[in-house]
Amino acid sequence: MSSTVNPAKGQLHAVHVLSTAAGAHVCSLAGGLVARGVEVTVCAPAATEADYAFSRTGARFVPVDLGRRTAADAPAVTALRAVFSGAGVVHAHGMRAGLLAALALGGRRTPLVVTWHGTDPPADDGPGAMVLRWLERRWVRGASVVLGVSSDLVDRARRYGAHDVRLAPPAVPRPARPPRPPAEGDRYRQKTRAEFGAVDRPLLLAVGRLEPQKGYELLLDAATRWAGLDPRPLVAIAGEGPQRGYLDRRIEAERLPVQLLGRRDDILELLSAADLVLLPSRWEGRALIAQEALHAGVPLVATSVGGTPELVGDAAELVPYGDPTAFARAVTRLLADPERRTALAVAGRAQAATWPTEDDTVAQVLSVYDELTQSR
Repeated sequence: MSSTVNPAKGQLHAVHVLSTAAGAHVCSLAGGLVARGVEVTVCAPAATEADYAFSRTGARFVPVDLGRRTAADAPAVTALRAVFSGAGVVHAHGMRAGLLAALALGGRRTPLVVTWHGTDPPADDGPGAMVLRWLERRWVRGASVVLGVSSDLVDRARRYGAHDVRLAPPAVPRPARPPRPPAEGDRYRQKTRAEFGAVDRPLLLAVGRLEPQKGYELLLDAATRWAGLDPRPLVAIAGEGPQRGYLDRRIEAERLPVQLLGRRDDILELLSAADLVLLPSRWEGRALIAQEALHAGVPLVATSVGGTPELVGDAAELVPYGDPTAFARAVTRLLADPERRTALAVAGRAQAATWPTEDDTVAQVLSVYDELTQSR
């Protein structure tokens, strides 16, 4: 690994900027960078510190409102500009963070790295899609280096005129606690299943923010097709978001076997209790829940979109987005085929072993920082 500190310039100061996405990745990355002698500042909405505890990694946390409101842009840019003073490199995560970071840097020579975790590609060519594409081009062209988490994002960044774009799949952060012994793990599994009334019925888990990109409408459409099974599978969805009210009303009106769990901090426990993990998204870059499912050996049914096929290879059941019948068939086939579920569990762990480790991810980012700062 190349040196992280230039003796002539002193300790490298890296400022990370994020809005609502990639918190687990930034927390992992910040810890690795601090351990290697980099001074790290994280700028993000105040609520993210409670969720990810960036300061516990040794990083400095600065709350900055990076909300979606247009009126919040000027205060956010002003706040970021003050933090960027003295930074050796700025590293933004996501489209909005990248755009605001580029605006805050203005004409400064400070290198800007942007990790593109992804946005849902526009479904049409209407005014909203045109604005989205303009915003994407704006920040892509303003970045010194764009790191795409999947090959399709790398291709999009190149089409949008990125100066330097590289594939940089982030690692899955290691769990905070080691796996439980088998006997203890089975007790927790049964306890979790009992919480949802799924002791004697299949438990299907979905995790993610309740928003259109995550495809929960398709999931509810699919659930209507397996509601007649005996025993009837239960879908548990962990997450919060703007679609909560709509999904609640539809589940109640159609008497669907679906529970909305809200925000949960025990995703590993839920995974250990689940028979299948479902990822019905309209688009994904490198979904964390897909990675966690394969690491845990839980069979995954997902839509074949974005970076998901590249991520999972042959270790999951993939179906086209927008086809609830195909999604339901994939689920029911797996529930009826324990040998296939076992094969997918084995294949999932094998696939996960090919992904970058946290050390690999930190090393790649450090090499980019060194390249940019030592050439100045």
